Amino acid sequence: MKKRYERNMNALTAEENARLSGFRVCVVGCGGLGGYVIEFLGRLGVGHITAVDGDAFEESNLNRQLLSDEGSLGENKAEAAAKRMKDVNSNVTVSAVKKYVTDENCESILRGHHIAIDALDNVKTRRLLENTAQKLEIPLVHGAIAGWFGQVCVIMPGFPVFDKLYLGSTEPGMENELGNLPFTAAATASVQAAEATKVLLGKGSALSGKLLALDLMSQDYEVFELATQSV
Repeated sequence: MKKRYERNMNALTAEENARLSGFRVCVVGCGGLGGYVIEFLGRLGVGHITAVDGDAFEESNLNRQLLSDEGSLGENKAEAAAKRMKDVNSNVTVSAVKKYVTDENCESILRGHHIAIDALDNVKTRRLLENTAQKLEIPLVHGAIAGWFGQVCVIMPGFPVFDKLYLGSTEPGMENELGNLPFTAAATASVQAAEATKVLLGKGSALSGKLLALDLMSQDYEVFELATQSV
């Protein structure tokens, strides 16, 4: 399909778009955030995506999770991501890892990727992901949502931020109290995908060492400093 990436031009150069096919991205969590991130990066042309999730779809996912539908209830989320991308962009390889990340497997799952995406829903596993990405010197793009609110930051090697962001907490976030809306997931995942693309292509990152807080109710967007760095 010669015109597949035609509308990526001139926002990306032809050379940049061609380079995307050589990158390996690990998306940890294939629910509300991860499903959209995989969709965006796959449509953009990222060549290899590892989709990691041990969970299966349930009815409560249908309000916001792109990869879910009434026929996929009970199906593993990572496997659904791989099936979806075969229909969307057959040039992209999605490897499904049908496991939750743990202390025992996190390093082996992340190793060999150019960047990782945090699309998780709990602080404890996010901390594990950040620690492992730091050890392997892999950039990590964090995202989280709750109700009308979302947040995104880019965590570069040598500049961890979760100790500042979560202040020692390992408890679940506010999503249990505020719920999760479909447009919050899509908006936050869009920012994650954009930041990941910039890091991969060496175009810098507006959120490197910073936190973008989105409030879709008031349409307020604020950026907070978390670490001193530049990319």
